[in-house]
Amino acid sequence: MNRSDGLVRRVKARDTDSNGGSSSSAANNAEQEENKVEQEDDLDDCDSKETRLTLMEEVLLLGLKDKEGYTSFWNDCISSGLRGCILIELGLRGRVELERAGMRRKGLCTRKIILKSDTPTGDVLLDEALKHIKETCPPETIQSWIEYLSGETWNPLKIRYQLKNVRERLAKNLVEKGVLTTEKQNFLLFDMTTHPLTDNVIKCRLVKKIQDAVLTKWVNDPQRIGKRMLALILLAHASDVLENAFAPLNDDDYELAMRRVRELLDLDFEAESAKSNANEVIWAVFAAFTK
Repeated sequence: MNRSDGLVRRVKARDTDSNGGSSSSAANNAEQEENKVEQEDDLDDCDSKETRLTLMEEVLLLGLKDKEGYTSFWNDCISSGLRGCILIELGLRGRVELERAGMRRKGLCTRKIILKSDTPTGDVLLDEALKHIKETCPPETIQSWIEYLSGETWNPLKIRYQLKNVRERLAKNLVEKGVLTTEKQNFLLFDMTTHPLTDNVIKCRLVKKIQDAVLTKWVNDPQRIGKRMLALILLAHASDVLENAFAPLNDDDYELAMRRVRELLDLDFEAESAKSNANEVIWAVFAAFTK
């Protein structure tokens, strides 16, 4: 299958530290982890290799109005939800991890997030967040980082960690990938840049993928759901945009889909994070949004 013209090639930056050694090893480990993520993506979305989107882009795409090209003015959850997506992306790509639980078994919400590899991801937003995490000492919790990256903190020393214009930057990424376009809309007192949908196939595929995950492809075991899909469902819910994926369903399927999402939200995140092959960063982000 030919790749679409809007595809942005993922470039893996390599650490060029002249000392080699541990830096080179960290880079190799990060690349191996990212390869695992890509393999999981292939299993989750094996029907297409076109226009691969990040978690942040997928959540934003779900939240954007197709023709208007902007998110609901009443949605005050998507900002923090996108920051949660950023932290999960860094976890999936092997750049960050949680500190050890220790003998006293610290909870997910109290454990600090620490740097695992500072190898650049090639994504500007991810690398900006990674740089902040690397420079912060002592480390902070997942909840704190969601607040810092969102700018929702009373600590003036932490304001510099805020990631600005995240929605606009993600929308521009989607424009480059041929999914959205850019227009100017006049709202009486001001002009606003909007990003209407141009490639409806990509969004339809995204919506169908989510619907299938909770309906036809549902498995009653969160450990058997792909990590990226699980993150997409729960972060879309935390961002208050999951409803947009379920809106086209008939009443019975809608009720079934929502019931299964509630089952995921009712899980014991601490217990799930302790299971083999679990990514603790993902579960810590879930726990932060359900506190």
